[in-house]
Amino acid sequence: MQHEDGYAGNVSVQEAFDRLANDATALLVDVRTQAEWSFVGLPDLRPIGKEPVLVEWQSFPPSGPNPEFASFLSDLLVKKGLDQNAPIYFLCRSGARSQAAAIAMTRAGYTQCFNISDGFEGHLDQEGHRGTRSGWKAAGLPWIQS
Repeated sequence: MQHEDGYAGNVSVQEAFDRLANDATALLVDVRTQAEWSFVGLPDLRPIGKEPVLVEWQSFPPSGPNPEFASFLSDLLVKKGLDQNAPIYFLCRSGARSQAAAIAMTRAGYTQCFNISDGFEGHLDQEGHRGTRSGWKAAGLPWIQS
């Protein structure tokens, strides 16, 4: 079911992981910042024979979206031999940047751009912490940290 903004829609972290595991052409694109990848951690797709593609939606400190995001990612996808119908699952901290990335890539001609709605760390819990209530980490999906 297509989302009102034109992209393919939102999926849960578990649904994204299952689809990545069961579709050889499915790809996970983590759009967080270099700092987040280094200090917060990364989805570990090695158990399903894959690795995430890392492309910043915006750098830190935030100064707006990366103007080269769509062209850079498009070039990367072509190098991987994927066409514009490959399912792409976008991940950020809590689902906002990844939704924007899914919309941008849909506008660039990709037909199956999904937003992972709770992101890697999910939303804040009652103590103001992420990673405990929702998201990739809270769901117990594999992840690594350097």
